[in-house]
Amino acid sequence: MTDPIELLVQGRAHELGPGFAVRRVLPSMKRRMVGPFVFLDHFGPMTVPPGGDGMEVRPHPHIGLATVTYLYDGGIFHRDSLGYAQAIRPGDVNWMTAGSGIAHSERTEAEMKRTGFTMHGVQTWVALPRAHEETAPAFEHVEAARLPSWTEGGASLRLGASLRLIVGTYAGKIAPTTHFSPIFYVAVEMPAASKVAVSPEHAERAVYVAEGTVMIGDRQLGVGDLAVLAAGQPVDVLAGTDGAKLMLLGGAPLDGPRHIWWNFVSSSKERIEQAKADWKEGRFAKVPGDKEFIPLPDR
Repeated sequence: MTDPIELLVQGRAHELGPGFAVRRVLPSMKRRMVGPFVFLDHFGPMTVPPGGDGMEVRPHPHIGLATVTYLYDGGIFHRDSLGYAQAIRPGDVNWMTAGSGIAHSERTEAEMKRTGFTMHGVQTWVALPRAHEETAPAFEHVEAARLPSWTEGGASLRLGASLRLIVGTYAGKIAPTTHFSPIFYVAVEMPAASKVAVSPEHAERAVYVAEGTVMIGDRQLGVGDLAVLAAGQPVDVLAGTDGAKLMLLGGAPLDGPRHIWWNFVSSSKERIEQAKADWKEGRFAKVPGDKEFIPLPDR
C-alpha cells in the first residue's frame, strides 16, 4: 500500500514576544509551500493569568499575500491602515488581503488582560497569484455562523468529527471568504477515536495537528506535525484517545516560486526591496490612532 504521507514537517518553536511562544511550521527547509500557503504559525494553547501579558504586535507591513487568522480560544483585536478595527473570536475568520501594501497591528484587548484568558490559534499567509500580487488591500471578517460546517464519521458531534470550511472549496462546499486561487482550509475537531477522510480533490494537501494525536496510515502524528499528503488518493485520519484538533489545508500549486523577507511575499526580489525602502521611509499608510511601529529588521 502506498504511504499516504509524502513528507512530514515538524514545527519549530520560537518566541513571538515575552511569554508568547509559537511554532513555525511553514516555510521550512523541507517544504516552502503547500498550495498557496507559504506561512503557518501555531500559537498556544497558553493560559495567561489576570494582569498578565498578551499579544502585543505593533503595526507592521505586508505585501503580496493574504493573512488568515483562526482561533480555537481567546481573542485578538485587529487594526489596519484601511481603518478597520475588528475583534476576532474563536470560529470566526479574519482575512486581510495585503496586495500592494497594508499595515496592521494585533493585540490582546485590555479586558482580556484584566480577567486572564487562554489563547490558542493558527495564523497562515496565503501567497497571491502574480496577477493579484498588486491588488488593492482589503479586509474581511467572516463570522463562524456564515462558514459551512458539518459532521463526518458519526451521527452527532459526540461521535463524529466537526469540520468548518474557513476558505475555498472542499467536499462540495464553498466558503464565503475571499480567495484568489484554488484553495481549501478546514478546521477539524475530532472526538476520541473518530475518523475523517481527507478529500483528494485538490492537487496539494496537508494535515496539521494543533492538539492531540492522530494516526495516518501506520504513523502517529502529534502537535506541531504537518503531514504533506500524497496526491490523488483519499486519506483517512484517525484521532487518538484524547481526540484532536486539525487544520486541513492546500490547493493548486502556486504559479511560480515566492520570495519571503520578513513580512513581505513576492514573485519579485525587486518588489521586496521596494517594500523594504517604503517601510523604512514611512511611505506605507499608517494605522489610525497608533503611533507605534515595528522597525525594518537590520538583516
